[in-house]
Amino acid sequence: MIHTLLRRRAGGESVEAIRQDLIIPTGKRKGQNPSLASLYRALAAHEQAQRHPGTVAAARAEYTTTHTAAQEPA
Repeated sequence: MIHTLLRRRAGGESVEAIRQDLIIPTGKRKGQNPSLASLYRALAAHEQAQRHPGTVAAARAEYTTTHTAAQEPA
């Protein structure tokens, strides 16, 4: 969804207009449109990840290490 949102925003469309064409693919709200707040949060998270790519990579690596170690049999 974020790729569609970014592409269409680059084309000059508003988030409100794009929202009507997006559908949530899984989960409790499957088949519904995402909320405006969710779309703005996704845009903010994407922007932050673009500004701090090293931090995002480090967090993902730490998460993977922690969860892999937790799933190994004792």
